[in-house]
Amino acid sequence: MGGGKGGADFDPKGKSDNEIRKFSVAFMRGLAKHIGADTDVPAGDIGVSPREIGWMFGAYRAEQNKWEGVLTGKGGNWGGSLIRPEATGFGLVYYVQHMIQYASGGKESFKGKRVAISGSGNVAQYAALKAIELGATIISLSDSKGALIATDEKGITPDLVNYIADLKVKRKQLTELAHSSEYKDKFKYIDGARPWVHCGKVDVVLPSATQNEVSGEEAEKLIEAGAKFIAEGSNMGCTQDAISVFEKHRKEKKGEAIWYAPGKAANAGGVAVSGLEMAQNSARLKWTSEEVDEKLKGIMANCFENCLATAKEYVPSAEGEFPSLVAGGNIAGFSKVAAAMKDQGDWW
Repeated sequence: MGGGKGGADFDPKGKSDNEIRKFSVAFMRGLAKHIGADTDVPAGDIGVSPREIGWMFGAYRAEQNKWEGVLTGKGGNWGGSLIRPEATGFGLVYYVQHMIQYASGGKESFKGKRVAISGSGNVAQYAALKAIELGATIISLSDSKGALIATDEKGITPDLVNYIADLKVKRKQLTELAHSSEYKDKFKYIDGARPWVHCGKVDVVLPSATQNEVSGEEAEKLIEAGAKFIAEGSNMGCTQDAISVFEKHRKEKKGEAIWYAPGKAANAGGVAVSGLEMAQNSARLKWTSEEVDEKLKGIMANCFENCLATAKEYVPSAEGEFPSLVAGGNIAGFSKVAAAMKDQGDWW
């Protein structure tokens, strides 16, 4: 499916719905000639909801005079897949579940774990809801203005996640919660902060906002806070300094170390279900939520096993040391592309 990234420098904040619609249509009119169901298939990312996908899909259809699976994250009535909005967050949790089970020899799961999450968009919301479903306690969420830290022992509840989701639809900030009589006593809001140095004791860390959101210093603090597993729901959520801290700790502390999973593996659930959406479009089928979720679980299990097996094969590790999922992900991805290039004659 490729791995390209692109976008626009249009900032929707402060714009009217009509201004955003006009931009979406104009953007697609310029883009339409370069994409197609078998060429490049864009999906929504930061600032792009199914609403914007709808406007762009309509513009593509009008421009090209054909209906095809050229965008993913579409509406359910016109080609979208069930579980697509949830896919990145759900897939992230499924991946980490495999990490926990491997590290504990199958004895542990998310049950009883304290989970720190950054962000409050789709990825963070659905990662939180799935982790709660599996028995975890969510202790943080955040946005670009600050961090929300739970003070109630129950943590951030599904009701609060749904309240935040409604705020996001209205393009409002988490600071709005400070005025909510129902929730304001259950958290503290720290203006201008990320959660990592404020979340207290933590077991699992899921950066799910944007790039470079965990620094080297914050990585050290997370280790001090007892974090055992960190996996990126965002793309490049950790700085290279942070990754170096995690990898050094993994080598030195072996089975007691923090174990880091890069976004190229851990957050692959979103693009995986984009692939499933394309498959449904091509076959003119619509699968149930259960069917899509089951396929997503299988994809994330294979993703984890591929990273793990590749790391064991190519990167020597000491007795009791967790294999490097960073190296495993990098080498597995490179090997797949290199083999395809060689088979197709692109390496001459």
